[in-house]
Amino acid sequence: MQIVDIFWPAFTLAVLLVYIHSIFGIEIIRRGVIFTDLAIGQIAAVGMALSIAFLDGSYRTLLVLSFAVFAALVIAWASKNLKNVEAFIGLLYALGISSIMLILANSAEGLEIFSKLSAADILFTSKDELYTSIAVYIPISLVMFLIYPRTKGFFKEILFFVMLAITVTSSVQLAGVLVVFALLIAPAYIGVVQKRFNPMVVAWVSGIFAIITAIIGSYSYDLPTGYSIIFVMVVVSLVFVVFNEKKSLEEK
Repeated sequence: MQIVDIFWPAFTLAVLLVYIHSIFGIEIIRRGVIFTDLAIGQIAAVGMALSIAFLDGSYRTLLVLSFAVFAALVIAWASKNLKNVEAFIGLLYALGISSIMLILANSAEGLEIFSKLSAADILFTSKDELYTSIAVYIPISLVMFLIYPRTKGFFKEILFFVMLAITVTSSVQLAGVLVVFALLIAPAYIGVVQKRFNPMVVAWVSGIFAIITAIIGSYSYDLPTGYSIIFVMVVVSLVFVVFNEKKSLEEK
């Protein structure tokens, strides 16, 4: 019971993270812009690095949100106006990661900070962090389910990328850039490749199973929680996709 009392915010946050990121992940895979979230997350992390390096952590959320929205708007514009947009998005990611390394170059804890920006530990999530996440993610999910499907054209693009940017602003600070990427792509990939059930439901179920397994494993074996989540998410996704493809070929 004591363990449950300590870690229930982390488990609840894990379920919430899978819920919100699967919504965007399925759309990202269908659009064929897989690295969009990674680029936005990395550019958003530049804002966090600036806050840590120069402002003692002040204005962190404002800076992260500003950088995330800027990246989202740039990608929304590029999606409509540039050819080979994946190459453009990949360069944005490279710009983000190199900027962070330059910002943290003179910090004694630069590598440690960079590691946390990539994959943070959600095991000891506080109740306040959980409640803040709920307050952010639930309205975003309502927008994506109720308003987004009714929009068209460039406004639809802007709405999608801005909602993604706001989501990434929160989740990057809690979980790290690479964890966010795994949460967006791995469960959604499972949901999209199978054809029997609703992709969103499958993404939620598989993602929750993977992230809870990762958290329990990281606690039991004293492993880094963030990287455990990435590892388990990716392994579960790859195994499912390979066996699903094998089954599909056998049925033919």
